[in-house]
Amino acid sequence: MLAELGRAACPAPMWSAALVNFALSTLQSGVAADVLKELHAGSARVAFSFGSLDPDSGTGSIRIKEGRAAGLLRFVEAAGSCTQLLVAVDQSVLALVALDAAGVDIAPTRAMGAWGFYEVRLSSAPVTLIALEDGVLDDLLLRGKLALTARAHGAARRAFELATDYARERHQFGQPIGRFQAIQHKLANGLIALEGVRLILDHAAMLHDQGSSDWRHFANCAVVFATDALRRVSLETHHAFGAIGYADEHEAPLHFKRVHLDTIALGGSRHAKRLLASFLLQPESPGLPEYDLGPAGNALRGQVRGWLEQNWSGDRKAEFDRKPFAKREFDADFARDIGKMGWIGLGWSSEFGGQERSPLEQIAFMETMERGEAPRIGAAIQANALMMFGTPEQQRKYLPEILRGEAMHGMGYSEPQAGSDLAALRTSAVRDGDHWVINGQKIWTTTWWGKYMFLAARTDKEAKPPHAGISMFIVPMDAEGVTIRPATTMYDGSFANIFYDNVRIPLENLVGDVNGGWKVLTGALAFERGLVGGGIVLKIAHAFEQLRRHVMAKGADGSALSDDPIVRDKMATLAAEIEVGRLLMMHCADLAANGVTPPEYGAISKVYSSELMERFGETALDILGMRAALSEQMPGAIDNGRFEQNLRHSLMWVISIGTNEIQRSLIAQRALGLPR
Repeated sequence: MLAELGRAACPAPMWSAALVNFALSTLQSGVAADVLKELHAGSARVAFSFGSLDPDSGTGSIRIKEGRAAGLLRFVEAAGSCTQLLVAVDQSVLALVALDAAGVDIAPTRAMGAWGFYEVRLSSAPVTLIALEDGVLDDLLLRGKLALTARAHGAARRAFELATDYARERHQFGQPIGRFQAIQHKLANGLIALEGVRLILDHAAMLHDQGSSDWRHFANCAVVFATDALRRVSLETHHAFGAIGYADEHEAPLHFKRVHLDTIALGGSRHAKRLLASFLLQPESPGLPEYDLGPAGNALRGQVRGWLEQNWSGDRKAEFDRKPFAKREFDADFARDIGKMGWIGLGWSSEFGGQERSPLEQIAFMETMERGEAPRIGAAIQANALMMFGTPEQQRKYLPEILRGEAMHGMGYSEPQAGSDLAALRTSAVRDGDHWVINGQKIWTTTWWGKYMFLAARTDKEAKPPHAGISMFIVPMDAEGVTIRPATTMYDGSFANIFYDNVRIPLENLVGDVNGGWKVLTGALAFERGLVGGGIVLKIAHAFEQLRRHVMAKGADGSALSDDPIVRDKMATLAAEIEVGRLLMMHCADLAANGVTPPEYGAISKVYSSELMERFGETALDILGMRAALSEQMPGAIDNGRFEQNLRHSLMWVISIGTNEIQRSLIAQRALGLPR
């Protein structure tokens, strides 16, 4: 309701009405019952103020003596159109004031250039006191902040939609301004932020209504994230409008004012960050809440956790952890052990030997594997492509060995002149009798050590458009004519330049139709983007828990990094951003459960989570200092160089699987309908 009022720029006193309902609904008789009856009948309109309980001390307070109130209250919403005022006196008492009583003076106040607030001065005004149970007003304050955030979200989204429509219609330099990449990326950023706010608001409200105590954590996260996100969206919306949105007669300024007033009220993000840090950094804190993944997902989480405790712990894991990072990207024995459990085929159809597990169960598996710091397994993208486009013979040959953990497939896509512009690839495949002959070069190939390469090659040099002449092949990496030149990445991993010189492969190694490789390639990439955002944010969530452990650890002098208010602020911000990333992952899972995750939503998750991974790495170094910059196997390195290596690794996620700039264009064109 509040979000819709925000969209409509409606000043009706529904925020106050909601708080009055929450505060008094547990009281069955007396003054409280009478107030609710009149409120529901429409014969009373009740304003609300938190008074001295408002985290913003500038709001004012009142004093009670012998049944009369004195004091000054600022920023009382809609008081000029209300008949009564309900104001907090202390943690367990509310005062009810008739606004037409003697000793009550009401004056309109202009804030952010808008009218709607009032200053209420009480001078020995008669009041009725209402006692509440302890803790009611603490939760009421958080409900109030959540409701204001929802209204700000409605306002920001309405203005954003107006700006998006304007970008389609407004012509400059002979074309719609929505065709310019700068505008597209600006609006794509806005949509990512708005979707994050929507999801975390909805999640906090859902948990509240279900009676889960986790609602408070998510409500504070919503306030922290939305305060910055909605104000950035509001600013960028006006940048897109240009001068037309600067006219006060335009609708957009109404929403700009609403967003800023609602996000700074009741202590804004500053107060929410304090509460969030207090929860996460207390000694007995469980850390980030565990998501309910449904009965099957929760059961699988427990099963995988138990399996890892038995099979990926003790000496085996310690020996693996002692290896340099380049040797920890894959463990063949571990992959085969996982294969025996059938978990590589969690989401596969039973037709191909899979378990047909839901997206939530797949998240449970990914999350638990990440927490157990297990190495990567499987060839999910290639397996999916084979199930979608492979022949029955290919499916019988390749899928079982992937399922058993016996074969890894690399992706041979990028070339020196074809990175984001993959349709420009030049590697050729020419039919010669019963074989295809492949010539060309692939670069930045990460799984170069795999058994096979899923390779894109040009089979029609004259095709228009160029992507119509591409086909997809499976190339055994021990084939004659394959030359591999590995290189070290900046994150201590490896990729390779791979040369294909007259490499002959059988005709049956073609996947899909001749010149139909673009469909296979983009289908496989879309599948990966739907997963990769979730995979990234699960890595960040696990790293956050490691960082939290270091921040809370006490030094020899008894102090801890968590004593530093700047550190607490940074940790609260990270926690809120991680929760948004996890909810984007969950949203993609919901969409996948009903079909296929649309590419634009996979892109939203990938862009958000990959850039969050960069921010997390930078913040971890800021908090932990120089020792966190020591690399693996160096004396004194924190967690064997985990944090600095994660930062170097984060760049790969932003660039790979389609750069984030390409993803933003996809979001703008697919989700917002802007022209190509």
